[in-house]
Amino acid sequence: MTRLCLDCGSPLHGRIDKKFCDDQCRSSYNNKIKAENNGMIKSVNLILKRNRDILEKLNPAKETKVSGSKLMASGFNFNYHTHSYDNYKGNKICTFCYEYGYIRLLNDEYLLVKEVLK
Repeated sequence: MTRLCLDCGSPLHGRIDKKFCDDQCRSSYNNKIKAENNGMIKSVNLILKRNRDILEKLNPAKETKVSGSKLMASGFNFNYHTHSYDNYKGNKICTFCYEYGYIRLLNDEYLLVKEVLK
């Protein structure tokens, strides 16, 4: 039985446990596997980074009020965040994208905050 390279399908010569014909095929094969496995992670990280950048841009001060429509118009995705804190300033939930966060107020208003790392 002829053994074949897992990437290009060329016949293999040499060791019995050899899986690839050269380093290029090994690297190419592993990159394809990682791309398939990490596609979801990359897309979620892209959304989280975009959310963080939007919060950073709209919150030049320590705390800023903005409308939800302004956040949405900027491309903010409320479905993705890194963590949240309960009981932030009077039993309100503060939702974060890394160190930048927001608290939902009344009438489609949001208070943007920056987490102070200790």
